[in-house]
Amino acid sequence: MAIVVLPPALRAAVEGSERVQVKAENIRELMSTLRERFPLLEETLDAGPAVSIDGEIIADPFLEKLEPDSEVHFLPQIGGG
Repeated sequence: MAIVVLPPALRAAVEGSERVQVKAENIRELMSTLRERFPLLEETLDAGPAVSIDGEIIADPFLEKLEPDSEVHFLPQIGGG
């Protein structure tokens, strides 16, 4: 199962956990599963957070294949201007 690492700002939505395991073949499936398990993440996931898979930031991750031992990080959005 992929390991999802969440930044501190999102941990309250997953009952305080820093990491959760999700069985998914790609990011789209992973995000769908997260929405079902943790409805409080829905708004964040709908906003299209930056995603890192196994240490590589992926610009358009939705169909990116996940390995059973992949580590996925949802990165906090950085404001700019």
